[in-house]
Amino acid sequence: MPDLLLIDKPRIYEGILLGFDFGLRRIGVAIGQTLTQQASPLKTLMAQKGRPDWTHVDKIIKEWQPQAIIVGIPLNMDDTAQPLTHNARTFALQLKSRYKLPVHGMDERLTSFEVRQSLFDQGGYRAIQKNQVDALAARIILEEWMQMNL
Repeated sequence: MPDLLLIDKPRIYEGILLGFDFGLRRIGVAIGQTLTQQASPLKTLMAQKGRPDWTHVDKIIKEWQPQAIIVGIPLNMDDTAQPLTHNARTFALQLKSRYKLPVHGMDERLTSFEVRQSLFDQGGYRAIQKNQVDALAARIILEEWMQMNL
């Protein structure tokens, strides 16, 4: 695992996990269950320069009471940082500090591409809605993390 992904050491969880697909304008959120290792898209939060309205995040955390949070960290294909890597790590550390929950980084290379391709295959360009892409990408990030770590 590249050091850029390490925030908290992975461990086994039982219960609910939240996944985030970080972006400067939109942040996708997904909810997952460790028992089934499956996740569902929850919603897309609007952000300004990577900063969400924290009251929306507060509500999600309070409602779902996750055991841990998984944040997609964008990397280049050679495992090096790209411009958004620092922003995503900062967001992950803010979640950790604010909610006192374990936070784990997950390599999110190509997840948005994968979602867009899947949506396009299902219904062409009209099926690709930006708000939908982010939450679906969060679902993939969360499911892949569970498959690798649980």
